[in-house]
Amino acid sequence: MSTSPSPALVSSVDRDKIHQWIGELCVPDTRENALYELSKKREVVPELAPLLWHSFGTVAALLHEITDIYAAMVPPTLTAHQSNRVCNALALLQCVASHPDTRSAFLQAHVPLFLYPFLNTVSKTRPFEYLRLTSLGVIGALVKTDEQEVITFLLTTEIIPLCLRIMENGSELSKTVATFILQRILLDDSGLSYICQTYDRFSHVAMILGKMVLALAKDPSARQLKHVVRCYLRLSDNPRAREALRQCLPDQLRDATFSACLEEDKSTKHWLEQLIKNLENPQQPTSPAQ
Repeated sequence: MSTSPSPALVSSVDRDKIHQWIGELCVPDTRENALYELSKKREVVPELAPLLWHSFGTVAALLHEITDIYAAMVPPTLTAHQSNRVCNALALLQCVASHPDTRSAFLQAHVPLFLYPFLNTVSKTRPFEYLRLTSLGVIGALVKTDEQEVITFLLTTEIIPLCLRIMENGSELSKTVATFILQRILLDDSGLSYICQTYDRFSHVAMILGKMVLALAKDPSARQLKHVVRCYLRLSDNPRAREALRQCLPDQLRDATFSACLEEDKSTKHWLEQLIKNLENPQQPTSPAQ
């Protein structure tokens, strides 16, 4: 059972502190502590996102934290302290991205674009990895909502190639989140249509998914496999992609390579069986419930 306090039980003193910390975000000398304290409270103060978004200067202060460390990225000199501080700012932006009352304005202001330089980094040091993972968390919070506005926005940006790069070269956790984001984009009809619109887009996605399958055959991860299989299954809903997958689906998904993983995960096993059935059946497949 969770020991986190109910939002309804947050004391008036805590709420006073919330308002104080939000005000302190605009003061450079008090910002770091305010970021730390507010990031800890974001799960228990349901109105935190609107307070952050509508408070004068707050979003500008958060964006300043983000842009201020761009200079530490090339050459890669980011320290753990810098990374922790900006990740606290990103956690507050994730709070805003998750809230139904602020999400649309968050997108209209194109705030996610400020995170893309972090997703574009390749350094494997812990400060950079933490930064990438937290940035992915903001995008992941957006796509969890299943809102058309989110997918429409993301398709106008470079999020797909950024996720594909992380899926190929990132840590296990970053790969998992990046694949989840791709999966959510594919589950939207406009996302599936976009990726299957040209051979280059489809082949890039298929190539990276294939590389992930080969890597998972050597070092299995049930969470990654779940998202990879779901991406393949959704691609098989597109007639042209389905024809291509008949030729390029990795053998490891057709044989017993992942039997042990699948015994522990019935949903992934079902999706893989449905995928194989779709590729064997020349008729239009019936997509399982998302």
